[in-house]
Amino acid sequence: MYVLLAGLNHRTAPVEVRERFSICGAELVQAYQELKSHADLEASVILSTCNRTEVYATAKDIQKGFEALETFLSKYAHMNEEDLIKYLYQPNCYDAILHLFRVASGLDSMIMGEPQILGQVKEAHLNAMEAGASDGVLNALFQRAIYVGKKVRTDTDIDRHPFSVSHAAVELARQILGDLDNKSVLVTGAGEMSETTIRYLMSNGLKSVIISNRSYDKAVKMAENFNGRAVYFNQLPTELSQADIVISCTAANHYVLREDNCRQVLESRQGRKIIMIDIAVPRDIDPALKDIPGVFLYDIDQLENVVDAGYEERQSVIQDAEKIILDELEKFNDWLGSLYVVPVIKALKQKGEIIKENEIRRACNRLGKLSEQEQNIIASMANSIVNQILHFPMVNLRELAATQQGHLYAEVAKKLFALQIDNEEYEKYEKFEIGNQG
Repeated sequence: MYVLLAGLNHRTAPVEVRERFSICGAELVQAYQELKSHADLEASVILSTCNRTEVYATAKDIQKGFEALETFLSKYAHMNEEDLIKYLYQPNCYDAILHLFRVASGLDSMIMGEPQILGQVKEAHLNAMEAGASDGVLNALFQRAIYVGKKVRTDTDIDRHPFSVSHAAVELARQILGDLDNKSVLVTGAGEMSETTIRYLMSNGLKSVIISNRSYDKAVKMAENFNGRAVYFNQLPTELSQADIVISCTAANHYVLREDNCRQVLESRQGRKIIMIDIAVPRDIDPALKDIPGVFLYDIDQLENVVDAGYEERQSVIQDAEKIILDELEKFNDWLGSLYVVPVIKALKQKGEIIKENEIRRACNRLGKLSEQEQNIIASMANSIVNQILHFPMVNLRELAATQQGHLYAEVAKKLFALQIDNEEYEKYEKFEIGNQG
């Protein structure tokens, strides 16, 4: 069984591409149904956030598994595979595990150390288990990644000064508007990201908060927590006439603030500045609105350019975090290496025994009546030949099991010797005890 990863993130694809791959809600249920229907995939976990969409999977055949993931992503985003490859990464098994450990630790985020990603990794794993899509290998992998993410945060200073995309959005608003005192903000969406943004805004002097959400009751509840005001979703355009800042983060799969419902109101401001920050993927705000005088529109990718006061300090702890990750990777890979190699070695031995017994029987039949001593000599010779031929392949497979290419050597051995290994053989080894490894 091999761990595969196919994905794209903020480093490989711009937001206008990433939003096509956003998988959430009812779409997540359908996506898992599609993945489970692929004969070449054993299990899968989808990690879809504003910065990335990644599909982790297990497969018995590496190439067929990768092809199945490419087909799935291409079909989901309605993008031909030739274009998809421009944005996609498909690391080998070793690097796929390393990548997830770095993601869970906050090292692969747009803003290093951002706290939300660990919760998103947990949620992705839970969703996969609820969908019946995960398996023993992926369960062990994600449990270990969560453990590693916690350990990095506990043993280093990577999040000593918590900073997130929401914080970056607020910093951008302050750069444009200066002092935030007496400024008003209109927040669309009543989720965790919106709540984080409001808290950071209020800690920086902003007093007037307006919240809108498709579920008006959720908007009211959040507004009460901040002494703010809730408005119905269809009132959003009207509120743009007075707002100084708009931060939008809904789960909508289409533009919420569009030319047809917002242009007239924004033009009526007669050039008075309004900062519109879209931290949703898919995007909430129509990019065409940025052409209106006085409108400063930024999407999530543009937040990466915001200077973070604690960024240099977080850079200094990367080395410590990477050491923790590599140590934990070695432990996990030792286990995974045995998962790849032990069934192959067992199958190789069994195949050697079958060939030996068949050839002994054939030789004895052709030679006619033999004495017991002669039969023993033939059996001993056959046994010696088989053992000598298989000795170095088996020794080398054991040594290579925990290397970066261990899974590939196991796969090559399977193909070279035409070995057939049932899933039950792999499942015997699919137990990784977190408590015993850390």
